[in-house]
Amino acid sequence: MASNSPIEWTQSTWNPVTGCTKVSPGCKHCYAERMALRLRAMGQSNYTNGFKLTLQPQALELPLRWKKPQRIFVNSMSDLFHKDVPLTFIQRVFDVMRRADWHQYQILTKRSERLLEVSPLLPWPPHIWMGVSVERRDYRFRIDHLRQTGAHVKFLSLEPLLGPLPRLNLAGIDWAIVGGESGPGARAMDGRWARDIRDQCLAAGVAFFFKQWGGVNKKAAGRQLDGRTWDQMPKGAPTPHSSRSVSMEVIYA
Repeated sequence: MASNSPIEWTQSTWNPVTGCTKVSPGCKHCYAERMALRLRAMGQSNYTNGFKLTLQPQALELPLRWKKPQRIFVNSMSDLFHKDVPLTFIQRVFDVMRRADWHQYQILTKRSERLLEVSPLLPWPPHIWMGVSVERRDYRFRIDHLRQTGAHVKFLSLEPLLGPLPRLNLAGIDWAIVGGESGPGARAMDGRWARDIRDQCLAAGVAFFFKQWGGVNKKAAGRQLDGRTWDQMPKGAPTPHSSRSVSMEVIYA
C-alpha cells in the first residue's frame, strides 16, 4: 500500500494484482508500466516480473490490517478486470473489500466488457465505487457498460483526455474526473475539451474533479481550471468512518 498517495482523488493504493497489457490509446504512455520497471530495478519483490500481469495473493488481505479508514484506489498498477485475472481471484478481492468496510474503494477499468459480464457475480455494497476510463469518444461505450453494473457509486476517469467528449450520456453517473496526460511524450489536452465536460457535469448534477493539465512537468502546469480548483466528490458519498487507527505498511503492495 502507498499511504498519502500522490493521486489527487484518492488517499491510498492497494495492488492485489500488478502488471497489465495495453488495450486502447490511453495506455500508450502508461505511468504504471514506467513505475513497475523502476520498482523492479529497485529490487521490489512484488515487481520481479516487471509489468507482466501477476497475481499478488500475499497482498489480498492487507486492507483488513489497515484500521485507519482510507479512500483506496484498487489496482493502481493493473486492471482488476483484465482477461488473465481469474474470476475467483476477482471475487476474493471483492470479498476483502466487503469485509474491510471501514474503507472506501475506487476501482477503475478499461475492460468494461468483462466488468459487465461478471458484475452479477460480485457484491456491490455502497463503499465499493466502480469507474471506467474513457479517453476518446470512440470509447464512450464503456460508460454504457458501467451504467448496467450493480455499483452504487459509478464514476468516469476521462484521463488522459485525448479528444473532445461532447454530448456525454451522464445518466446514472455520480462523478467525473478529467485530466491531461503527464510524463514523457505527454499528449496535449485542449482546454475546451475539459471545459465542455465540466459544463456537462454541472448541467447534469454530476460531481466534477479536475485532476491536472498534465504535460512533461505537470506540477508547473497545475490543476486550476478557469482560476479555481474543482475537487467535487460524489453526492452522498460517505466519509470513511472508523476512528480505529494503525500505521500504513507495504509500499506499492
